[in-house]
Amino acid sequence: MRLSCIICQRISGEIELPDSPKDQASKNAKQGDQEQTPHRKSTMSDVARRAGVGTMTVSRVLSGTVPVSAKTAERVHKAIKQLDYRPNELARAFRDQRTRSIGLIIPYLYDPFFANCAQAVSTVAKEHGYSTIVTTSNEDPDAEHEEVERMLQRHIDGLVVIPAKCKNSRLTRALFGKTPVVAFDRPVSDPAMDVVLVQNTTGARRMTEHLIEHGHKHIAFMGLSRNLFTINARFNGYRRAMQEAGLKEDAFFGCDSQINTVREIEKRQRGPNATTAIFASNTLATRYVLGAFQHLGIKMPQDIAFAGFDDFDLADVTSPPLTVVRQPAQEMGRVAARLLFDRIDRGELPQTGYRIVLPVEIVIRRSCGCKHRTPLIFH
Repeated sequence: MRLSCIICQRISGEIELPDSPKDQASKNAKQGDQEQTPHRKSTMSDVARRAGVGTMTVSRVLSGTVPVSAKTAERVHKAIKQLDYRPNELARAFRDQRTRSIGLIIPYLYDPFFANCAQAVSTVAKEHGYSTIVTTSNEDPDAEHEEVERMLQRHIDGLVVIPAKCKNSRLTRALFGKTPVVAFDRPVSDPAMDVVLVQNTTGARRMTEHLIEHGHKHIAFMGLSRNLFTINARFNGYRRAMQEAGLKEDAFFGCDSQINTVREIEKRQRGPNATTAIFASNTLATRYVLGAFQHLGIKMPQDIAFAGFDDFDLADVTSPPLTVVRQPAQEMGRVAARLLFDRIDRGELPQTGYRIVLPVEIVIRRSCGCKHRTPLIFH
């Protein structure tokens, strides 16, 4: 009997049995705002306990919709930092019926112009506390339609889009329901949708006139497909300037590869009516034209004068620097995004959308034959 008591005392003194789940839960409850269990995400209730306020106060501080005293807000923000609390955006979306995200669909990302537009849209979205979901259509109206459907399934709060080839685009106001949408760079057929454009025709006409002023009579227009609104509008400006000067137009649509461009420029170098100046329709066409010049040993502006539509980062450091029509790529993206957020904030869908046209600049460098050491810019 005595021996058994000694054994019991030794065992009880040396071994500590774990608490039962019930006892452990009770301990956790008593700990209150002590350090959180590992791997457990902090909740709004944890923040409220740590700050000594109610969960509704925490919610008001986070949303900023209802004024809260500075001292209280400071305690809440301190608790959020200590607990590394991250608001549940999905739950907030259900409450507010907003996902705090917008969609952006562009033709492709390898053109610097589209990339600049995307950067501008994303910047404006961040200023409004929104994230941007970016995808591409690859100039395919069917793929564009599918991407729109995916965006709407994600319950985006709005969409900014550079439409695919506009003659075949399936984008209509009815497709988006109550979701605001703004098109830019190219229009859509539905007049109920907002659109932001630039002076494509005017810019191309003025640049062609500048080449004519240099004495050029054989000016070739090198462009992508005329099914693209921007390319067709720029060709119309070129054609108008040529017709007004009594000159014969010479256009090539298919400047979408190096091989095609080399072949066409080489062909235009032959005969008494050889091309003396080239106007490229966009950045991609400019890239292929300059590559063709290098391949064929053509020098600017001695052999052929050159001008392009759209400026880019290296245009002023080439030899010679390139004369271009500068369109406001980032400004167009910013205007389109701000117009979208205005629609989101107002919660209104117009019967007739805005049509905003931004001005372009004529940037005269030396590839056209001018001798200026510094660029001349005309608005």
